Amino acid sequence: MTQKEFSAISSTIPTQPGIYKYYNAANELIYVGKAKHLRKRVSSYFNKMKTSYKTAELVNRIIKIEFTIVNTDQDAFLLENSLIKEHQPLFNINLKDDKTYPYIVVKNEAFPRVFLTRRKIKDGSQYLGPFTSVGKVRDLLNFIKQNIQLRTCKLNLTQANIEKGKFKVCLEYHLGNCKGPCEALQTLEDYTEGIAQLKDLLKGNLNPVINNYKNKIKEHALNMEFEKAAIYQHKIEHLKLYESKSAVVNTNTGTVDVFTILEEGDTAYVNYLAVSNGSIIQTKTITLQKKLEENAAEILAFAVAQLRQVFESDAREIILPFEIDYIEPNTIITVPKAGDKKKLLDLSQKNVNYFKAELHAKKLLKLEDKTSDEKDAVLLQLQQNLQLKELPVHIECFDNSNFQGSYPVAAMVYFKNGEPSNKDYRHYNIKTVDGINDFASMAEVVYRRYKRLTDEGTTLPQLVIIDGGKGQLSSAMESIDKLNLRGKMTLVGLAKNKEEIFFDGDTESLLLPWDSESLKLIRRIRDEVHRFGITFHRNKRSKGTFKNELEDIKGIGKQTADLLLKEFRSVKRIKEASDAAIEKVVGKSKLKMIREQLKSTI
Repeated sequence: MTQKEFSAISSTIPTQPGIYKYYNAANELIYVGKAKHLRKRVSSYFNKMKTSYKTAELVNRIIKIEFTIVNTDQDAFLLENSLIKEHQPLFNINLKDDKTYPYIVVKNEAFPRVFLTRRKIKDGSQYLGPFTSVGKVRDLLNFIKQNIQLRTCKLNLTQANIEKGKFKVCLEYHLGNCKGPCEALQTLEDYTEGIAQLKDLLKGNLNPVINNYKNKIKEHALNMEFEKAAIYQHKIEHLKLYESKSAVVNTNTGTVDVFTILEEGDTAYVNYLAVSNGSIIQTKTITLQKKLEENAAEILAFAVAQLRQVFESDAREIILPFEIDYIEPNTIITVPKAGDKKKLLDLSQKNVNYFKAELHAKKLLKLEDKTSDEKDAVLLQLQQNLQLKELPVHIECFDNSNFQGSYPVAAMVYFKNGEPSNKDYRHYNIKTVDGINDFASMAEVVYRRYKRLTDEGTTLPQLVIIDGGKGQLSSAMESIDKLNLRGKMTLVGLAKNKEEIFFDGDTESLLLPWDSESLKLIRRIRDEVHRFGITFHRNKRSKGTFKNELEDIKGIGKQTADLLLKEFRSVKRIKEASDAAIEKVVGKSKLKMIREQLKSTI
């Protein structure tokens, strides 16, 4: 649209607040904007000098303009954000996001079930969230399961069915994970109390739950039921540990939303922290693509509106690094300069900086292509291929390494939700095996790993990969049997050459399609455990080569071996050195021992 063409229609443009929509020749919506005064705002596109090629290109493509008049600036703000999110016009800020988030649903039924879902349907159930990470939601549900006893079955627990005695308690009841409402061993009132505690936990409000447990301790103590009282004391300690990991400022901060922004060319990153009672209950960083000449304040205002809508925030205070034009009733914008709120702002800034650095690193590794849904699909495919009972969100893989029977070591890598969790990697020095014995070495490290996890009460992996095939797998299963863990996780062996997968006791191997995503994930895990194990093994060899050969000489200890290494740098140089040079370092008596031993190794 030319300036002349616009002049012909400019007098018809409303002067009230509202939103304007630009369409191209194909009748496609290419831009949505808001304005306090529609005529002035739209006229500015055609009257001002174009400072950006993108803006000039937008104006050249405009064929039709539509307006929607609203009552207030706030209505214009909300409508603009809603239309941008729905249509994603070509010249508007582009929010790069998966758009689907997990919820914890409390079903609309008697003795409501609680579980993870991505589908929010109008069935009368209560949906808590959404949450930013499916992995964190699963961790949260595991934490809740350890502290609040709720049913996991799908039984229709109506009062009539319970009274008729249709159901019997299952293993979950005997394990202490459920109180048995199916046999009327738990009242609906007590179960509802557990649901209320769950909601408090999700909001980061632990005090009501802890106070309730303290009352339970007093009741059991009065009745001389000290073992039951101890169970609730343990739960309180568990909750306080969880709180200590989450709390970042004092609880007087209340419920606030925190946002920071980082710009890099035409890309902007915005971090969001949802804080309740001094604890972070949500965190999310999004990527936005600039399309015109949007400044930081405009981008941040857009992101704040989008994120607060997506995560259904009702926080009345928003903490920001600078003022923005943000209109929402009963909302306070705070730009802190010091104190606890400034600490939160700094923490948000650290998160957005880390996100950008991690994103760049992933691009180098070409791992950023998969969305969270695609990663879940790979895990689901792996679950189906291996016929696992549960989705393998936690996978561990073991590999042995040795050098001519010396320096035997093992490595274990940990994959969470299809991605490596480097902080959980472990390496092992083999302690109980002499010489080359890969089977015994594998048995040792598997036993040590899962003995520790069971002693600590830590969640076990759904899948364990033993690199090496049938022999190593059989040895690993011996350790699993010693720990009485058979059936609690799945172990498979991976043959080195043909990438065959073995299950314990099976005569035939399983060959996954060579180009399947599940096999690609297994290859990646195997390659990672090789890399981690080889690196550790090289380090151990480089540190231990001299020590091994010299300290094997009778009468030569670590201190003497270190002196020789410091002086001559290598065993080869010691062999080539003169008697006088060696004697100067260790003395005449030890010189004879060293010469006799080194001659026998030439």
